Amino acid sequence: MTQQRRFIQCDVFTATPTRGNALAVIVDGVANGVALTDEQMQTVAAWTNLAETTFLFPPEHPDADYKVRIFTPSREMLFAGHPTLGSCFSWLHTGGKPKIAGLVKQECGVGIVEIDISNSPPAFVAPPTSIDPLPDENLQTIIKALDVNPSHVVNNKLLVNGPTWHVLELETAEQVLAVDSSRVRWPEFNSIGLIAKHKEGAECDYEVRLLAPSSGMSEDPITGSLNAALAIWLNAEGRLDKDLLIAQGTTVNRHGRVYITPDNNQPDVVRIGGHTHLLIEGVISL
Repeated sequence: MTQQRRFIQCDVFTATPTRGNALAVIVDGVANGVALTDEQMQTVAAWTNLAETTFLFPPEHPDADYKVRIFTPSREMLFAGHPTLGSCFSWLHTGGKPKIAGLVKQECGVGIVEIDISNSPPAFVAPPTSIDPLPDENLQTIIKALDVNPSHVVNNKLLVNGPTWHVLELETAEQVLAVDSSRVRWPEFNSIGLIAKHKEGAECDYEVRLLAPSSGMSEDPITGSLNAALAIWLNAEGRLDKDLLIAQGTTVNRHGRVYITPDNNQPDVVRIGGHTHLLIEGVISL
C-alpha cells in the first residue's frame, strides 16, 4: 500500500545553499504503522541519486531520540557525517524534541552519536576511530594511480570510523588541489582521503578531498565522516590544539566548510560542525 511520507532535501556543510553536500531525508520511515523495507529504502536511495539518502525511525535504544538508516545509491552505511547533521536538522524541523535540551542523541549503525545543537553551527561528536599506517602496497598503488610525487607525501594513515579511509597527507594545500580525480577508477580504489595545511593567514586551516567514495562518484563534495576521522587522528598526534576550519569541495565548485572543535574538558572528544539549509520540503509517495 502506497503511503505519503514527509520528504526533505537539504544542503549540509556550507554557509551558501546549493554549494554544500545535498542530502535527501525521508522523515517517516514508519507511516501509519507501515515501515519501509530494506529493499524499498535502497530503491529510493538509488532513485534520488544523491551521495546519501536517510530514513528516520523511532529509536530502539532507550537513550536515543530517533534512529537513522543511511543509504548510498548502492548500499547501506553504518555512519556518515553530512547525513548525521542533515537528518538531525530535518528531525528538528519537523517537530522533533530532544530528551535533553540542546543535545540530540542519534542512533545509527555505530551506536549513539551525540549532536550539540546548543551552538551554531550544530556539531556531532566524532565517533571512535582506529588509526593505523597504510599497508605499503596500498600506499604505493595510490601514489602511482594519482601520479603524486612521493616526496610530497608527508604522512599516511588507514582510518576506520565505520567507513574506511585511505589517507595521504601532502605538504601543501596546492598539492592536494592539483590531484586529478579522474585518474581514480571505481571499484579499483575505495575512499582515498587527501589533506594538507593551507598557508598561514588563509581563511581555512586545511584543504581536504575525498576521491572514489563508496557511492561510486569520482569525488565527494564534503565528507563529515572523513573529517571526523581526520580530526581524531590529528588529536591523537597532539596536532589539534585549537579550533580548525576545513575547506572541501573546492575542485568541484562547492564551498564546503567543516568546523572541528576539540573539547578542552574532555581530551578525547572532538566535535564536527557545519551549517544545514532546507532546500526542498514536501511528501513522497512510497
